[in-house]
Amino acid sequence: MNSVLADKRAIAILLGPALLVYTLITMVPVVWSFVLTFFKGNPLQGFQFADIQNFQRLFTDSYVHDAFWFTVKYALLTSIGQVILGYGLALLYMFVLKRSSSIVRTLVFFPVVLPTVAISLLYQKLFQSAPNDGLVNELLVNVGLSGVDWLGAGDTAFIVIIIMDVWRSMGFYGVLIFSGLLDIPEDIIESARMDGARFWSLFRHIILPMSLPILFASAIFSINGTVKVFDSVFALTGGGPGNSTTPLTLYMYRTAFQYSDYGYGSTIALLLTIMCLLITLLLFRSSRRDNTL
Repeated sequence: MNSVLADKRAIAILLGPALLVYTLITMVPVVWSFVLTFFKGNPLQGFQFADIQNFQRLFTDSYVHDAFWFTVKYALLTSIGQVILGYGLALLYMFVLKRSSSIVRTLVFFPVVLPTVAISLLYQKLFQSAPNDGLVNELLVNVGLSGVDWLGAGDTAFIVIIIMDVWRSMGFYGVLIFSGLLDIPEDIIESARMDGARFWSLFRHIILPMSLPILFASAIFSINGTVKVFDSVFALTGGGPGNSTTPLTLYMYRTAFQYSDYGYGSTIALLLTIMCLLITLLLFRSSRRDNTL
């Protein structure tokens, strides 16, 4: 093995094809998208050099501002829900259900593998208000409350989107964090129990500090995924009513592929990329700071 690793020709032969495929599939589109930010037009009508007009438009476009703040609110609330509920599920698997948790883990994880369109149709029926009330409105009416047009207003549609995406993905984060909790040495927990530590003290002083690495990893994974949300919003509300539930990804898609403005669509994509990088760097810096304390 050492002789192979010391041979530069062997390294080039082994890594060359993979690097070539990665470059063609990933890096070339990224560079091409960045180049397009300085142009306007599309492949059919041709491209014209636009200098920094796309960036000037980005800072003055009210639709971008609305989509940006929707994306930020959605990413924060959904990520918090995913990680907290996932952590709660992981603790349930680890300390309550223990070895009998495999069936529950499978059932809770099941929505992760379902198609997004199927889940969106399910939630449309659950929160339906016309022509017939869905299950949620039926429950509200049965307890003496009035039904709500959940998908007919931006605020309530936003709530439905968050509920759907947290429910759909919390099983994944439960399994992910559970795998991190398994790395906590059992003898440390048993020693604390023998010393009379109750669950809250055990959780506060041992479990939580030792599970911070997997929590940070889950937060990075979750936020980067929620910032790039597209399919669930597109299938559930289509960005409506109006543009009230339109994230940056959907606005980028419409700009580039429906309005055929590839340059401005690429500029919005660049904004998304910068957002993901800044969020990841911020979380990594927070993680390092906590590890040095």
